[in-house]
Amino acid sequence: GATKVLLSAGRAAGRLVSSTSLWQCSSIAFRVNPRGARGRPMSTSSGRYDLVCIGSGPACQKAAISAAKMGKKVAIVDGKGSLGGVCVHTGTIPSKTMREAIMTLSGYRQRKFYGFDYNQFDLSAMASTADSSMINDRIRQVIREEAAVVYAQLRRNHVDIIPGKAHFDGHQQVVVESPGQDIRSLMSENFLIGVGTRPAESSKVVFDGKHVLDADMLLDEKIWANLPNEVIVVGAGIIGIEYASMLVALPHVKVTVVDERPQMLDFVDREIVDSLYFMMRKNGATFRMAEAVQEVNVNNGKVTALLGSGKKLQAGALLYAIGRQGNTDTLNLDSVGLTPDKRGKLTVNEYFQTDVPNIYAAGDVIGAPALASSSFEQGRLVAQNIFGNPKTFKENLFPFGIYTIPEISMVGRTEEDL
Repeated sequence: GATKVLLSAGRAAGRLVSSTSLWQCSSIAFRVNPRGARGRPMSTSSGRYDLVCIGSGPACQKAAISAAKMGKKVAIVDGKGSLGGVCVHTGTIPSKTMREAIMTLSGYRQRKFYGFDYNQFDLSAMASTADSSMINDRIRQVIREEAAVVYAQLRRNHVDIIPGKAHFDGHQQVVVESPGQDIRSLMSENFLIGVGTRPAESSKVVFDGKHVLDADMLLDEKIWANLPNEVIVVGAGIIGIEYASMLVALPHVKVTVVDERPQMLDFVDREIVDSLYFMMRKNGATFRMAEAVQEVNVNNGKVTALLGSGKKLQAGALLYAIGRQGNTDTLNLDSVGLTPDKRGKLTVNEYFQTDVPNIYAAGDVIGAPALASSSFEQGRLVAQNIFGNPKTFKENLFPFGIYTIPEISMVGRTEEDL
């Protein structure tokens, strides 16, 4: 059951007013009355803030909380059911929960505990049960709990949580729209864009949500209920390799990884990558590196991928995990003179300022390293930079965690760099 938080109609301007419509945020629901105390429609409301954060992922969370701790008035805006951002709902949290569920339910950690490898046995029946119900039940539970944690942290620090989609209307104003609620205008001298990313589309691939999938679609319970024995993963970056290593950890799944680059995770130390190659191959993975996918077709429930070399790969499903698209297309950035790149991402300076000095950006929407941990730190630094204590992000000294099976941790430069 959702916890319903009833917000008073008499709150000060700029805070959530009460309403009868629900903003569903995983396990938390917010009630607000779009009519006044006497039942009359309310006029468009507005508020003035020291900082308005657009998005509620790691960067915006920590920027908002850090600014609030400095005594600043802060609002955070995100869509219905999206509190916590991509990190909580389709990215870091569900994918890492999936990883832990797979490792536990497949017996991966215990496979050599008794001196022999469980891969000798047919665990497909157990894996199928785990795939279709237990894994997804666990993911949903963790998402609800993490969204509740985000909500509690923001409210405890007196950050106003405003449901809706925001877009710019000048350099010091955003307009927030939400179905069934009044349009709100938020004024501020400072804005942080932390809207995250979504899987990039490709002209070569038509996603059907059944056989040809992106990373978000892979979390669908229907996919796991009918998980095929062979899967093609296109893309050997962090997302592709994390999911490939999870899938191949299941005893009944074989995975083929395809990437046009000569090496997976090309920013990681080669010795570490070689160890990961060894472990994944041992689990049943095959790698087709320096190969580009030219065409993808689905016939009779089978996916065929045509490679640049002329070779054809066939499997029951294909996961396309090449690139991410910034969620900036609805922000009306033209009105403030900002132009994202072709992937919808924004360019910032060392202080996370965009080309418009009072508009900052952080997190995945500015590109690499695009990790939750780095986004948390970037958000904290944005608050410091806005309110008088400028600091820069020391990327070379920031620790990386890549949740493959087995996982990878690193900090600093690689041996090849040195």
